[in-house]
Amino acid sequence: MASSKAYLDFVLEQLSGLEEIAYRAMMGEYILYYRSKIVGGIYDDRLLVKSVPAAVALMPEAAFELPYEGAKEMLLVDNVDSKEFLAELFDAMYDQLPAPKKKR
Repeated sequence: MASSKAYLDFVLEQLSGLEEIAYRAMMGEYILYYRSKIVGGIYDDRLLVKSVPAAVALMPEAAFELPYEGAKEMLLVDNVDSKEFLAELFDAMYDQLPAPKKKR
């Protein structure tokens, strides 16, 4: 099942307090970038983030879910209604995310 543009718009609005949030559509889903690093994405109308230690620490009860068949597990963000929590989460994760790959 593909994610809806309406859900993407909702999540982007929730992240509007952060600078340099971007997304890219990919096979009916959306990859989310924070300051040029991939932080997670929207898959089947669920916000999933990479399972870096900071994210696990902020969401110790979060479920690990597969964004799609064959992918690495990611953390399900249940608290998408709180702009403050999402900003804290993305900021905490940033230094632990891999650097963007160099373009050829």
